[in-house]
Amino acid sequence: MQELWNKVKTKAKQSLPPPSYRMWIDPLALKSWTNGTLVLTAPNFFSRKRVTEHYGQLLERIASEVAGSSCRIQIEIDSGPVNGEALPLARQLPLPEAGPRFHNGRLLRRDFTFDQFVVGGNNDFAYSAALSLAAGRRNGQNALFLISRPGMGKSHLAQAVGHHILTQSRAEQVFYTTAEDFANEMIRAFQTDRVPQFKEKYRNGCDVLLLEDVHYLSGKERTQIELAQTLDSFQENGKKIIFSSCCLPSEIPRLNDKLCSRLSNGLISKIDPPNFRTRVRILQKKAAVRGHQLPEDVIHFLASELQDDVRQLESGLVGVTAKSSLLGVPIDMSLAESVVATIIRTRKSITIEGIKQLVCRQYRVSKADVVSRSRKKCFVRPRQVAIYLARRYTDAPLETIGRSFNRYHATVMHSIKLVEQEMKADAALRRQVELISERLEAGDF
Repeated sequence: MQELWNKVKTKAKQSLPPPSYRMWIDPLALKSWTNGTLVLTAPNFFSRKRVTEHYGQLLERIASEVAGSSCRIQIEIDSGPVNGEALPLARQLPLPEAGPRFHNGRLLRRDFTFDQFVVGGNNDFAYSAALSLAAGRRNGQNALFLISRPGMGKSHLAQAVGHHILTQSRAEQVFYTTAEDFANEMIRAFQTDRVPQFKEKYRNGCDVLLLEDVHYLSGKERTQIELAQTLDSFQENGKKIIFSSCCLPSEIPRLNDKLCSRLSNGLISKIDPPNFRTRVRILQKKAAVRGHQLPEDVIHFLASELQDDVRQLESGLVGVTAKSSLLGVPIDMSLAESVVATIIRTRKSITIEGIKQLVCRQYRVSKADVVSRSRKKCFVRPRQVAIYLARRYTDAPLETIGRSFNRYHATVMHSIKLVEQEMKADAALRRQVELISERLEAGDF
């Protein structure tokens, strides 16, 4: 009986991609073989549902070939009944009622699972690395650093790790948070004299940490020191951690050497923009999940026109389906063209004032300082960067940009040329400009 199951697994391994086999088929165990029914056990409800829906027919076909007669597959849960319910997305730590309550971060999005992630040439390594870490493969890596522009799927992969671990073990504490939330929580701990509880929460009460947008820690020296110490504790205890950022640790401005070293200690993987074929598959996947049917020409049109990121693709899909439903018209090319035109116009809404606002926030100076006649270095650099970005992201003539910054046409040209030259030689400046650019493109201004 066990020999039969071993042969089935061997053939399944040859028919499936290695990550799919390791994640879904390998954990199955043989329970019994009775009257042409092969009874298997899965580690949890989620695993059983996934295998039944996606691999059930394949396993039955292979089992029938191996047994030489018709064979049916039945899958049961090995670790006790779950009553058909999904596992909770987050768990509250039992802490005293007095004072501010610490929490384990944000809730995981229900659709951000490995099942819903579309794998392509732009992200296959990152997907495999995340899946390996989630499944506890013994490759010596407990840390993963995901790098990409906003909207490329790094949040999806990070949360997929959290979902997978929660389905495998109810005992593990998974914390999902952003670097900004981590910093704010630490500040509150200092303000309310609850630093020991803060340290206890992260160093002893957390088994898996999903920390997003690490570049936010730029210049926050006190938070960097505390996070570096927390990561030392994680490493000593073999705990898992996933970071995400839009740049490498070494390229994050004003990041101390100790934290940079800790962040660089794990596996680093970049996620690139999806190509046309992957964008088509993403749209098809998301449409199927939402129960929508889009004509092939509409999907191909959206995939060809919306190339910036996955979020933009999703906006296009939501736009055409919502407009079709509200207006009571079919989804066709005319409808898709109107939605795409609106999305592209929105992306072009970056203004000089919005750029000023974001640059001032990044450099911690006021608008009055940026447009003043002061030649202090702390004001000159943000002014030059803002002028450069205004030229890059708006259609405003140089004269208009100059008037906005209280400068002459020649000064504007000099600022643009200077920033372009210094970005080639100064990696820190280049990363600062790229960080601001990414926030502009994401509408975060």
